[in-house]
Amino acid sequence: MLLGSVEAGGTKFVCAVGDEHWAIKDVIHFSTTTPQETLSRVVDYFKGFPDLAAISLSSFGPIELRQNSPHYGWITTTGKPGWQNTDFLGIMKKYFKLPIYWTTDVNGSAYGEYVLAQKQHEAVDSLVYYTVGTGIGAGVVVNGKLQGDNGNPEMGHVYVKKHPADAEFAGICPFHGDCLEGLASGPTFEARTGKKGPDIPLTDPVWDIMAYYVAQAAVNATLTQRPDKVVFGGGVISEPFLKKVRHEFVDLINGYVELPASPERYLVMPLAAHNGSATIGNFALAQQMLSK
Repeated sequence: MLLGSVEAGGTKFVCAVGDEHWAIKDVIHFSTTTPQETLSRVVDYFKGFPDLAAISLSSFGPIELRQNSPHYGWITTTGKPGWQNTDFLGIMKKYFKLPIYWTTDVNGSAYGEYVLAQKQHEAVDSLVYYTVGTGIGAGVVVNGKLQGDNGNPEMGHVYVKKHPADAEFAGICPFHGDCLEGLASGPTFEARTGKKGPDIPLTDPVWDIMAYYVAQAAVNATLTQRPDKVVFGGGVISEPFLKKVRHEFVDLINGYVELPASPERYLVMPLAAHNGSATIGNFALAQQMLSK
């Protein structure tokens, strides 16, 4: 049995084909350009696998998740130029007469981390997955179910308390300015310093500012969702940076609630290597479509 996965990001698309054990058999990466060019490449790729049984699409957003909406399957009010009101799911259904699952990119990653935790026999019934990269988003799994039937949780756009050393930075979110994404996503490095994140040593104080904001995201997830763990992926995240986040988190949470594990086991990197959580999650979600 072959399963298809599309991780549709604002910067790049990752299309993959795997088996029922979620092992990748083939994968391709390409840049996100115009909807017509990019989705044509997706269609052409999967046409090369006539035995495909089901596909799962996890896309950047905002997207329409309400199945009773006439715009179900659309990318809607995205800030990605040219992609507003794109009928992603409709285009795929035009070419492929098979079950297709539709969700957000971070939901795909969250579900991938959930099923991998189950596979490794971790005591995890619920988790929150944050991606911190070009943007910030989060997916939530509770008792094996993705949360947000009326729309994906926009946890990257919550407001956070400004760091004292960052008071003059206005933020870069085109909708909210200094929300979490506007203050802690990857492009904020260049907006603050003129340098990209990978070019800035971890000893630079800007990383402490970033850790303060990401730690607040972890606090918010802890107090509102009470998950078994919080997973951080995306291009900004590394284990040395996450160590800074844990330090800030402990100070901010201040012992208010009992954590299900130590900070080192509670705020963690993904189980999937190379930020591949969404591909695993998509394979699992596509496989579920076949059992309905």
